[in-house]
Amino acid sequence: MQRRDFLHAGTAAALASAAGLSLAQTGAWPGKPVRIVVPFTPGGTTDMVARLVGTELSKQLGQSVIVENKPGAGTVIGVDYVAKQPADGYTLVCVANSFTANKTLVKSLPYDTTRDLKPVALMGLSEHVLATHPSSGIKTLADLKQAALAKPDALTYASFGNGTSAHLSGALLCQMLGVDMVHVPYKGQGPALTDLLGGQVMVMFGNWSEFRGHIESGKLTAIGMATAKRSRFAPQVPTLAEQGVALESNSWQGLLAPTATPDAIVQRLNAEVNKALASPNVVEVFAKSGVVAQPGSAAQFSGFVNSEIGKYAEIIRRANITMG
Repeated sequence: MQRRDFLHAGTAAALASAAGLSLAQTGAWPGKPVRIVVPFTPGGTTDMVARLVGTELSKQLGQSVIVENKPGAGTVIGVDYVAKQPADGYTLVCVANSFTANKTLVKSLPYDTTRDLKPVALMGLSEHVLATHPSSGIKTLADLKQAALAKPDALTYASFGNGTSAHLSGALLCQMLGVDMVHVPYKGQGPALTDLLGGQVMVMFGNWSEFRGHIESGKLTAIGMATAKRSRFAPQVPTLAEQGVALESNSWQGLLAPTATPDAIVQRLNAEVNKALASPNVVEVFAKSGVVAQPGSAAQFSGFVNSEIGKYAEIIRRANITMG
């Protein structure tokens, strides 16, 4: 055998061996515990969804699924950590709306949103309600617009952080109503809701499940649901669209993996997540929590992510929002 042929044969053997090893590893996956990193503090909706689905995945996969919180820098720390992990299907990240907003909002991300991470599965979606403190006297969008026009820059809207869905939906509402309100960001929905209940801030978009009890008790007033049609969780509350502003706002949760993760593992994970979403335990908790399950393919989630990136980029550009 000539040297050239020998080298070609050796190269082909090496490639075949590597491919065989890759296939073997994929077929044996998972052979150890799987980690889901949540780039938020414990206790929020994203954390709840990750832990709930993770519990079902553990049963289905026959391996422990460990949820680890790595909050900070508007989710950038946790997402960047996972983007730089081995692409072997053992480290995932559970992201929300801010992941897609950060592509435009954060000037120097340490990772590339679409190049370094691969969508695996969309899991849940929490519908938002726009609410206010009863002392405001605001009951409808017309009332809100009138109050904002009467006192420019005096009305405040809270959010659970810069770049979150509550922040950007508030900015979009201002654009659609033609008014100005002052954004007041908090480190999570909990503290923002506390100040809304205390009347320190005027209005806020938030998850219906966390607001429901306060609205039903009269501690908060629901201006409208930010849904395309009346929510099955709150059929008594009119939508913002019914009041002339077709604005939809929600919090969603989905799993991503490092981009080089084998497609076979991504497809297996996607199938297992869809199975978990249909399990009785997840169905029951989602119903109580006001979370709508979002089964679908990895390709569908990828399209959804790209759509969200475009949507938030336009809101951020028009409102001239910056992190600094």
